Amino acid sequence: MITTTSPFRLSFRIEEPEDDSDIWHIRYLVRLKDDPSMLVPADIIWNDTEQTKLRGHLFFALGQAAEICPDISKNLSLGGAGGHTTDTEGAYRFLVDEAEALRQAGYDVIVPSWWTGRGNRRRLTAKAHVRSTSASSGILNMNSIMQFDWEVALGDDTISMEELEAMAELKSSLVRTRGMWIVVSAEDIRAAIELLKKGHTRGSLRDAVQMEMGMGAIPSELEWGGISSADDLSDIMETIKDHTTLEDAIQPAGFVGDLRPYQQRGYSWLSFLRRWGLGGCLADDMGLGKTVQMLVLLQADCESGYKKPALLLCPTSVINNWKREAARFVPDLRVMIHHGSGRTRGEEMAKSVAGCDVVVTSYGLLLRDVESMQKIQWGGVILDEAQNIKNSETKQAHAVRSIQSEYRFALTGTPVENSLTDMWSIMEFLNPGFLGSRESFRKRFLLPIQSDPDGEVIGKLRRATGPFILRRLKTDRTIISDLPDKIEIKEYCSMTKEQATLYASVLREAELILAETNGIKRRGIILATLSKLKQVCNHPAHFLRDNSAILGRSGKMERLREMLEEVAESGDKTLIFTQFVEMGHILKQYIQEALGREVLFLHGGTTRRQRDIMVERFGDDDSVQVLVVSLKAGGTGLNLTAANHVFHFDRWWNPAVEDQATDRAFRIGQTRNVQVRKMICAGTFEEKIDQMIEQKKAMAESVVGTGEAWLTEMSNDELHDILALSQEVVA
Repeated sequence: MITTTSPFRLSFRIEEPEDDSDIWHIRYLVRLKDDPSMLVPADIIWNDTEQTKLRGHLFFALGQAAEICPDISKNLSLGGAGGHTTDTEGAYRFLVDEAEALRQAGYDVIVPSWWTGRGNRRRLTAKAHVRSTSASSGILNMNSIMQFDWEVALGDDTISMEELEAMAELKSSLVRTRGMWIVVSAEDIRAAIELLKKGHTRGSLRDAVQMEMGMGAIPSELEWGGISSADDLSDIMETIKDHTTLEDAIQPAGFVGDLRPYQQRGYSWLSFLRRWGLGGCLADDMGLGKTVQMLVLLQADCESGYKKPALLLCPTSVINNWKREAARFVPDLRVMIHHGSGRTRGEEMAKSVAGCDVVVTSYGLLLRDVESMQKIQWGGVILDEAQNIKNSETKQAHAVRSIQSEYRFALTGTPVENSLTDMWSIMEFLNPGFLGSRESFRKRFLLPIQSDPDGEVIGKLRRATGPFILRRLKTDRTIISDLPDKIEIKEYCSMTKEQATLYASVLREAELILAETNGIKRRGIILATLSKLKQVCNHPAHFLRDNSAILGRSGKMERLREMLEEVAESGDKTLIFTQFVEMGHILKQYIQEALGREVLFLHGGTTRRQRDIMVERFGDDDSVQVLVVSLKAGGTGLNLTAANHVFHFDRWWNPAVEDQATDRAFRIGQTRNVQVRKMICAGTFEEKIDQMIEQKKAMAESVVGTGEAWLTEMSNDELHDILALSQEVVA
């Protein structure tokens, strides 16, 4: 570090070559403290033998600087103090490393105006001009063969092969091209040369679309500058990237109903992707009418004379819903339900399908009948509740991807329910290979986004997938103005002494076991403990499973009864969600006795016929005011707008799953405000996890979901802090 007693401040100024030479000058200058505006060449002081004190200060300052910049030491050894010269590689080293070190040591460093931070860093950009080949004349489709003419640019200027080779010969990251000094890596230059050596290549229009979205076979060292093309291709690319430019598709004559403006845009978007054989995920918020938008497209296909049937896969619980909605909106559409023990297979199935426009079946039956399904020539495959294939490695996901078709669509309210790999699985179904292999996707997107959620990689992924995912929210008043508000309320309930005692006992036992275990066994114990604690928070009889009395033993249950009495007096209807079938039975019995009226319970063991009767009665029978629903059995696919009160009696700890359940009531057709109450035992792990989930909710809506598995990775002390019971909440 230079001393503060020096009468001047030593400065270094790097000067670029004035001609085509490779000689850079680094001048040594002195800035007098008495007159900081004046810079004096250091060799004037060095050569003035009468300025003994100043020369001593200068020698000392240069000696310290020489420890940072070795070329200064070499110059001093030759007896000079005016400066030294270096080549371009040395200049780059000085600018990148030594200049900043000198500044930190207290020296002035003056650099050219074009050097900013890491310099005038420029990335070479790959561009392609795409045009149809003679073999693809006529009607274009995604399989049309295209010619790609490659070029490399620096900024707005195209760089020739000769210029790239000249850059490569310099073997320096700092190069001068067209009178301008820039920083470009040797790896970028090599990649650009290899790309230009290809000259002209061929690929499909699908390849061109993939490249335009930044996902094509472009060397990773190069930026992607996009595609230029003739007018027709250019229009296609622009429409894919910006669906707001779409012209409205004509509604088929056989559609009975009126599409809202946003539904018309959704149908037009589906129609455009259908025309070009591209897959799309309609991810509108629950209740915005994804079903009707898809039915209009299927009806339009039918009226156009298209003969191949579409295969529509959905959960068993909504098969009848598709049948009813088709009969309502597109009554001329020939719909076949492939379900039940009497369903056809093999050649018989092929004959049955031949006379249909749409075949509706469940994911489970596809897995059983996949060989029969694979033999049929499908026009399209449509997935409802597409999160059913979010795990790409399951047999179910493999079976779905094995069905060949000309187009593919996915419907879901939560396109990324748990993680980015869920997005990859759905996109791999829609547009195979578009996001690369699962492993390449993990390296290119998943790992970088996990380490930097707000970085540029998430932006690249959104640009790549955005054209194929259409999502509108019903809370957005620009989308829909006739849907009432949803009011969410947290109901914090106290525990009874019995509940608190059981809670403490479960926790104490778990902590003793956890102290002695690790690995998979430890994770299993944690998950089992969470389940037990949930049961205790619900009701002691739920945890003990002893068919004991219900009344007065659960703070949460008593609070529910109080609120239900108020709701019943107003004549409103209520949905109550629980993830436990056993708790559903307890709720049904307790509420029936408390209110003195029938309570319905819909769960996984409910047959399709019983389910349909329950849904109809709940909607039409004024004497039925409460419907208890097992979350997994009724969380998706049901229209229960007769209810305007929703209770989540116990928590799933996944905002997406809970919101899907709430949307059974909060959807189109609802004419009243919907009150949603999430019941939480205060001072327990329920309250603490709820707080953590709320903090993560913004992230969950983009790429990360929330469950319970993350708790298994916590230390025993961290777990204790979350699970421990606060004594002051005991009733």
